[in-house]
Amino acid sequence: MLNIQYSRLYSGCARADNQSALSGLMIKVYFSSFQQRLSYTTLSDLAQALIDGTVYEIVQGLLDIQHLTEKNLYNQRQKLHGEHMSLKQDLVRKHKQALQTCKSHNLAVLKSNQRAEAEALDQRVKEEQRMMDEKVVAEMDQKVLDQQNTLEKAGVPGFYITTNPQEVMMQMNLLELVLKLQQKETVSGSLP
Repeated sequence: MLNIQYSRLYSGCARADNQSALSGLMIKVYFSSFQQRLSYTTLSDLAQALIDGTVYEIVQGLLDIQHLTEKNLYNQRQKLHGEHMSLKQDLVRKHKQALQTCKSHNLAVLKSNQRAEAEALDQRVKEEQRMMDEKVVAEMDQKVLDQQNTLEKAGVPGFYITTNPQEVMMQMNLLELVLKLQQKETVSGSLP
């Protein structure tokens, strides 16, 4: 693991070739942002993988797919919420009409039935929302596995299929690092 001071490592890398300089920049950005330890080998291998820009394109493509997936899932959940609101409004309207036409001697029974009907609808809504939330979580978990698989197949160091929360967090930090480096290189004109 990387236990030496970043400044010493960074200054040493700055005197070396492009890969080492990029490794130094990565270490500087990484340590200033995440304060998490990674092996120098992993960072160096990542720097090597980033040189031709292909990894940046892959990461951007995965990010675009993730955003589309998130938007689609959000829209599905909003649609379901809208349907539920409509069902509740229809039920309230139906109950008001029934109360207006109800004979006084049937009022207690009607109110009891309406309460039961409202509770049944509330239960249905909760169940459908729970199922939708589970679907969202399952789809996002699958998206993470797909991203890990894609990055592993592309040979990006540090990426492999895992559900270990610490390893996933490390991979998220690596992705954030890649995106920050992409921004820096885009601003400096190194990338198209």
